[in-house]
Amino acid sequence: MNRKLVLLLSGLYVIFMAILAVYYHNQGQSFKSTVAIGGIVCGAIPLLLALFTKLQFNLPIVISYLIFLVGSQYLGSIRGWYGLGWWDTFMHVVSGAILAFAAIALYERLIHRSAGGDISPWFVFLFTLSFAVLGGVLWEVYEFSCDQFFGMTLQGGGNKDTMTDLIADTLGGLVIAIWSGIRTKIKLNKRR
Repeated sequence: MNRKLVLLLSGLYVIFMAILAVYYHNQGQSFKSTVAIGGIVCGAIPLLLALFTKLQFNLPIVISYLIFLVGSQYLGSIRGWYGLGWWDTFMHVVSGAILAFAAIALYERLIHRSAGGDISPWFVFLFTLSFAVLGGVLWEVYEFSCDQFFGMTLQGGGNKDTMTDLIADTLGGLVIAIWSGIRTKIKLNKRR
C-alpha cells in the first residue's frame, strides 16, 4: 500500500510540475518553466526509487519531501514566497530536518541488524548531522555553480545568503540528530 501511495503522490507532483512547465513555457516565463522542469526531476526521485530499487523510504519521509518540494519550488520560486525574506531560511531548516530523517532511514536499512547493539549513540548523532549538513553544502555548491555557469541568481545575498542557508540546514539537522542520538541511547539501555 505504501509503495502505491508513493507512486501516486510522486506521479501527481510530476504531472503538476509538467503542466506548469508547459504553461510557463508558453507564457514565455523561462525562469518559472525551468523551475517546473526541476520539479519534474525532483518529484520523480521517489517514483524512480519505488519502481527500480529495493531502497524504499517510509511514507512520512516521502510525504515530507513532496511537501518540501511544493514549499520550495512552487511556493518559493514560482509563486515568489522567497521574496518574503524568511521563507528561504525556513525552507533550509526544513530541508536539514528532512535530510536528517533520510539519514536515519538509510542508517537503519544499511547497518547490519546484529551491529545495532554495538553502535554508539554518538555515531548515530554524527552520521545524522553530517548527512544533513552535507546535503546543505551540496545544495549551495549547486546554487553557486548555476550562478557562475548559467548566469542565474540563486545566491541572491551572496556569502551572507550561503552562510545563512548552511546555518539553517545545520540547525534543522541538529535537532533531529540530537533526537536520533537520544533515541539510540534509550534503545541501547532497554537492551541491557
